[in-house]
Amino acid sequence: QVQLVESGGGLVQAGGSLRLSCAASGSIFGIYTMGWYRQAPGKERELVATVTSAGSTNYANSVKGRFTISTDNAKNTVYLQMNSLKPEDTAVYYCSYQRRLPAPNSYWGQGTQVTVSS
Repeated sequence: QVQLVESGGGLVQAGGSLRLSCAASGSIFGIYTMGWYRQAPGKERELVATVTSAGSTNYANSVKGRFTISTDNAKNTVYLQMNSLKPEDTAVYYCSYQRRLPAPNSYWGQGTQVTVSS
């Protein structure tokens, strides 16, 4: 089992910054990807940024150059630094842990609300 606890969401004006944190506990091992997804009202959940256990990162085109994903492996924590926020970034942000090998499995956090006002 893996538990993911997100924090850092909130209300910010356009152009501002927020940093999301996701603390993972439990069976963190193997080849895996951790990352952030978001879901706005009436829309499907979409990838924001991911980082693999090997350190490779991937970003949605809409956030490239504005968001940065990073990890603290000693704390099993993944961060999402969000700069130059736009109203269209408003969504519930979810942390994910997806293990590919061994024993493939996936886990999600409870989500944290990010609201960007214009």
